[in-house]
Amino acid sequence: MAPNIAPVQTSQQHPKSTTVVIIGGGIVGLMAALSLSERGIPVVLLEKGKLAGEQSSRNLGWVRKTSRAAADVPMATASDRLWANLSQRLGADLGYSQTGIMFLAASENEMAAHAAWKKSVDHLALDTQLLSNREIDSLAPGGRGNWAGAIYTPSDGRAEPSLAASAIAAGAIRNGAIIVENCAVRTLSLSGGKVSGVVTEFGEIRCDQVLLAGGMWSRRFLSKHKVNLPTLPLVLSVMRTAPMDGPTEIATGGPDFSFRKRLDGGFTISQRGAVKAPLTLDHLLLGTRFLPALKHQRHLLRISLGREFFSDLLLRRGWSGSQTSPFERVRTMDPPVDAGINAEAMRNISAAWPIFEQAEIIETWAGMMDVTPDSLPVVGPVSQVPGLMLATGFSGHGFGTAPAAGQLAADLLTGDSPIIDPYPYRLERFEG
Repeated sequence: MAPNIAPVQTSQQHPKSTTVVIIGGGIVGLMAALSLSERGIPVVLLEKGKLAGEQSSRNLGWVRKTSRAAADVPMATASDRLWANLSQRLGADLGYSQTGIMFLAASENEMAAHAAWKKSVDHLALDTQLLSNREIDSLAPGGRGNWAGAIYTPSDGRAEPSLAASAIAAGAIRNGAIIVENCAVRTLSLSGGKVSGVVTEFGEIRCDQVLLAGGMWSRRFLSKHKVNLPTLPLVLSVMRTAPMDGPTEIATGGPDFSFRKRLDGGFTISQRGAVKAPLTLDHLLLGTRFLPALKHQRHLLRISLGREFFSDLLLRRGWSGSQTSPFERVRTMDPPVDAGINAEAMRNISAAWPIFEQAEIIETWAGMMDVTPDSLPVVGPVSQVPGLMLATGFSGHGFGTAPAAGQLAADLLTGDSPIIDPYPYRLERFEG
């Protein structure tokens, strides 16, 4: 099950028309709704299940620039500025703090990779530093690791997934946005080849534009309209501890573990070196597009063929607006926790910092991410379907960059000057 989020009083009404419909109640869609509502633009956000019920409540809560692709750093930097003011903007505590993020290197090769990344973004004037093992000890005392070094960005931070999406949703509602849960969008309505509305399980809503922010469901929705979005699923298992002392306030990633301090005094922990890759039909359809990424990341993947393959096959890939859609059949994707991977994480983290031997695990969960071939999201228009905009494919990075991603989507919808250059995020980069 997903961690509980702060409750939000959403709408029971099903409006007949609006200016913009947003499909998907994750944090990116909610940020877009907030940004549009602050500009006085009528917006209706529709979520097939519960707000932030999938990856927006299940992620690690990291807000980072470190080790992002150079093309993605401007979005992360813009999000830093927005995160810093978001609590005041919303009048709510999001648990945001710039306590830094540190990635440890177990070998000289790993350290060389960190140094190469730092050099690749030197022109962006980040506060990133390369650390020695002695400096790691001073920042996170009590460890046993004989590290080759680390890369550390003090201006990186963290926020609480259990608080952030709810506060953003409440802020959008106060500004006039209508948010409806348990309302699946089955298909787009088109007039003259252009978007004119959406067909939901409760009827049609007319609109001028649609923003699809459906996370891992976006590929299936777009396939109904013959738009190809290349994404594949990965599953990360996570756990949290009871309140405890820890080595540092800095969110830390080792080769095979990660931890970050929580607002409640506990830690969120994962096995950073292992994600489950459940095979689906899409792996056969898209596999060649992911070969370059597989070459560099194969050691991270725990590939499996099991019930996920057959469950995926049973979900429709074709339906009409009058038929029950896959989004009603699976309101919330709730993948099983991989207990073995979590046990590895605890062994690895305890070997590095023995204080974690005292950790009491009080909750575990898993989340399914939608990953693109280059690990960058798609934020921009769909040329084949005028009036349709995308903000999806965040590849496990959506929480940290959500403030800028949501604003960018709103900027593009309204024709305002975009907060960052949208060129790296265009859908057309996958053509050919």
